[in-house]
Amino acid sequence: MNKTLLLLLSTFSLSATAQHKLEKIWETKPIIAVPESVLDDGKGTLYVSLINGSPWALDATGGVARLKPDGTGYDSTFITGLHSPKGLAIFGDRLYVADVHAVVVVDLKKGAIEKNIAWEEAQGLNDLTVDADGIVYVSDSKSGKVWRIENDNPTLYLENLEGLNGLKAAGTDLIIAAGKSFVKADKDKKITNIASLPQGGDGIEPVGKGDYLVTSWSGWIFYVHANGKVETLLNTSAEKINAADIGYDAKKRIVYVPTFNAKTVAAYKLK
Repeated sequence: MNKTLLLLLSTFSLSATAQHKLEKIWETKPIIAVPESVLDDGKGTLYVSLINGSPWALDATGGVARLKPDGTGYDSTFITGLHSPKGLAIFGDRLYVADVHAVVVVDLKKGAIEKNIAWEEAQGLNDLTVDADGIVYVSDSKSGKVWRIENDNPTLYLENLEGLNGLKAAGTDLIIAAGKSFVKADKDKKITNIASLPQGGDGIEPVGKGDYLVTSWSGWIFYVHANGKVETLLNTSAEKINAADIGYDAKKRIVYVPTFNAKTVAAYKLK
């Protein structure tokens, strides 16, 4: 066997073994009131944002539910009276919730709303993330802007991001899903491309070594490699089962998928 053929076969073998897949573990009954985001707190609780109505309605029918990591113990009454809550993030004893025109701060020790951070320019707040210093970043999908919240004070951070949705703080970088563009902004706000997605991006979760899981709301989950390669792990779009803002248990490699209009949360093992 010549060296060229051997190299080609070795490359093919490595490529084949590098493929990832999702194996379903469980799925709740369709009783979750339009779940948009799932957040694993790492302490035995999944928080689930409940829109419970139209995606941008100001109807006070939304909230935040709790669920156990095995899919049991659904509690839809943890936080009520929100409008159309979406992205979730935790820092210390605070749970931050993006809720259309405001970021709602929940005191986790008290299990109650602490305050609303609202500002006039907010039009359609969607995803949010918090960095190691407790600074919150929230996407405004209707204006294409990213807002930075420090000491509960929002300021404009980035703008002109068409199709803006998912955010994830990664060290000093901010990872952004804006339409089919999957990019990162460094601490100087310089934006560089990571990958081009087959569908518009939604939820983002890091899986290590610069790789990410990225969802598309219509029902796709992608594995995005640091080198820009994109694998399709799941496509439930034909069944009209959504894949919104996922949660991830990095230790157990479990992906928690809120299915939005299908009204369930499903758990998958990443392999």
